Amino acid sequence: MIYLDHAATTPVPRAVADAMYAVLAEQFGNPSAQYPLGLEMKHQVSAWRRTVAQAAGCGEKELFFTSCGTEGDNWAIQAALWQNRRLGRHIVTTAVEHSAVLECCRWMERQGCEVTYLQPDGRGNITAAQVLDVVRPDTAVVSVMMVNNELGNIYPIADIARGLAQRNPRTLLHTDAVQGFLKVPFAFRTLGADFVTLSAHKIGGPKGIGALCIGPRVRSPRPLLPGGGQEQGLRSGTEATAQIAGFARAVELRTADLPAVLERMAALRAYAAEQLSAIPDVQILGGGAPHILALSLAGWPSQNIVNDLGGQGICISAGSACHQGRPSHVVAALKLPKRVSGGTIRLSFGPETTRADIDACAEALRRHHDTRMPML
Repeated sequence: MIYLDHAATTPVPRAVADAMYAVLAEQFGNPSAQYPLGLEMKHQVSAWRRTVAQAAGCGEKELFFTSCGTEGDNWAIQAALWQNRRLGRHIVTTAVEHSAVLECCRWMERQGCEVTYLQPDGRGNITAAQVLDVVRPDTAVVSVMMVNNELGNIYPIADIARGLAQRNPRTLLHTDAVQGFLKVPFAFRTLGADFVTLSAHKIGGPKGIGALCIGPRVRSPRPLLPGGGQEQGLRSGTEATAQIAGFARAVELRTADLPAVLERMAALRAYAAEQLSAIPDVQILGGGAPHILALSLAGWPSQNIVNDLGGQGICISAGSACHQGRPSHVVAALKLPKRVSGGTIRLSFGPETTRADIDACAEALRRHHDTRMPML
């Protein structure tokens, strides 16, 4: 199998699985228990939290474990609205956010909030000026992702943060950094965002664990889950210790030689863009992050491409959902010609990806182009 869908999820290294198994089988204590087994696990959770926090560039007390990126996104937006409930109920976001943000914003609209959805340009870019131009005195929160999960575009979070400090200092800033964490260098303490969402399974960790970084401007955040008082009283529930252990071990593995890993992935992306651009009717879309390459085989439906390559053991994803012929909300926002939007696919890379993987994918796409009839 050739796996080129790391933006969807990543393989879990044996070292991560071993760390999780040790917790499940041997170090299974409840961190809230007061006997040695529990106290040792409490100490371990603190150490694992420190590992993830250091990689995110935040303090240990600023990092709260969650079940996933979706939970972190929802918590951040609702916590910001709660803090600024007397300021206003206006939200600024983009039309190309992950559904975890968009669906939360749509839900808040049904609760009486007003949402401004910013449209990207034809390449998928969003500028800081676009964001700041629509910020109002009653804007409670701005939520802009760090890296677009379908296109790979990097958005100017630090510039937005600096602009907000001038435009409306009370407006809180959230960024979904699920595709940016350990892919695009940043440090929470200098980024300027008030909330940053992370997820483990995009970096070689297990599914079912993520984190939310919450900055000092967020005063007494509203608890996500009231209960036994875990996560400083903000997200109660017995800690998912095995998943937390896996998250921390994955972070350790990814940060061991991170600059070289990112340089290698960026080189692979450039090589893939070069090889695939040589195929007739291929157009490269968006770009910026080292691990995501979006492109269109214009005229050939993306789901047919995904199915064909999947049958050959090559895993890629469709940039368009192809539900009743409609493109994804991200691709639709680019306002591309139908034959281009309908043929959009995404390749995404990890540390394990090789040039041979790219070559095999390029050859499979050439065969698809040469042997299948266009339908768009």
